[in-house]
Amino acid sequence: MSALSPWEAGHVTWLRVDVALPAAARREAAALAHRIGMSPVRASEVELAITEAATNLQRHAVDGALALRLVTAGDQAAVEFLSLDTGPGLPDVGAALADRSSTGGTLGVGLGAIHRLADTFDIHSLPGHGTAILARFWNNGREAAAPLEPHVAGLTRPISGEQVCGDTWSARSQSSPDGNRTTTVMMCDGLGHGPMAELAARRARDAFRGARGDRPQDIVRELHTALKGTRGAAIAVAAVDTARGSAELCGVGNISAFATSDGKRHALVSMPGIVGHQLPSLRTFATPLSADGVLVMHSDGLSDRWSMNDYPGLFSRHPALVAGQLLSQTGVRRDDAGIVVVRAART
Repeated sequence: MSALSPWEAGHVTWLRVDVALPAAARREAAALAHRIGMSPVRASEVELAITEAATNLQRHAVDGALALRLVTAGDQAAVEFLSLDTGPGLPDVGAALADRSSTGGTLGVGLGAIHRLADTFDIHSLPGHGTAILARFWNNGREAAAPLEPHVAGLTRPISGEQVCGDTWSARSQSSPDGNRTTTVMMCDGLGHGPMAELAARRARDAFRGARGDRPQDIVRELHTALKGTRGAAIAVAAVDTARGSAELCGVGNISAFATSDGKRHALVSMPGIVGHQLPSLRTFATPLSADGVLVMHSDGLSDRWSMNDYPGLFSRHPALVAGQLLSQTGVRRDDAGIVVVRAART
């Protein structure tokens, strides 16, 4: 097997829609671009793209937000933003993406220019419900972006009024010489919210990164030991095996997990308990996962009542876009929210 490739949650800056959104988004994007040593020309393009997205949100969205963060892959880094709103949605995505087609009163460059400037771009819109836009700008340019794109992505958002989030996620992947891939992923919800919940989540993420076990239930046991002395957490660990076309999960506490296959979602059950305090007899549940399917794991900061039929076309999109749209549409603001998505495509 090849060496482990890790991905995990990092800091996300959330900017809600208000009159100062375009200026605030531009400043934050400039700071992130400077942090990763992006060239001045490329940084100005990132600022232009995010200002257009922010202005569109400000002028047209019923409610929405921008999520900004850094994404890393090996020794490369990217500035990423997700533009998420709850309506009114785009009646014609193709027309909106036509270069120089402005949505009215903006900079006049439109979504087409954001598409053109970004190394990675994806969009999903539901008329009457809302639009999610992903734009990612790699430090080394478009040519090298494709092989850098991970098949795992997640997103976290703290409860309103808090600066830190008690939800987190982490993933690692191994590939065999014949191209088969095994991805192990953790979703964690530290009990409560605020700094103590964030401490438990951070300790779980650190322990997962160094876990010796290969099977989900062995990793959960290691995390239980690591979280003693903290508030504890709800945690689920899953393994996606592309060779077998399956997903296995061992979970404790209120973490929802669903595998999509053949247009349907299949639930994977977590057992009652608190990792770090009360560990039940662990059980691992398995379900098929088709080659075009995804595994979705999220905390109870998102409603689990969503259906694939509610989001036509979404689950074939970029994992980061899937995570963003589901959090935007089903997340609740009275709790921390976290979600991670693993694409099973055998590439």
